[in-house]
Amino acid sequence: MADIAVTAVGYAAACCSTASFAPQAWKIIKSRQTKDISAGMYALTVSGFALWLAFGALGTQWPLIISNFICLVLSAFIFMMKLLPRPKKDAVADALDPGAGDTSGL
Repeated sequence: MADIAVTAVGYAAACCSTASFAPQAWKIIKSRQTKDISAGMYALTVSGFALWLAFGALGTQWPLIISNFICLVLSAFIFMMKLLPRPKKDAVADALDPGAGDTSGL
């Protein structure tokens, strides 16, 4: 029974960690604003997730592999959007949500 609880807590933590980046990524897509995001923090975050992914892969620990892969993708997207010049940021946002940048209806 204790093993089930430990596994459940691990999966719950993985879900929360993974989901935590989605609102920020979506906000960036919608607003196209990244000026208040720390590039240094996201560089460290992306590095950390890459290392956790490697750690999980070396030990074949699927909860670590799956959650850190998703977190790596989302945090790398946010970091990339932070570093891109405005025209390229707009192009990425347009590709993901074509109506987000359209202010003609306002």
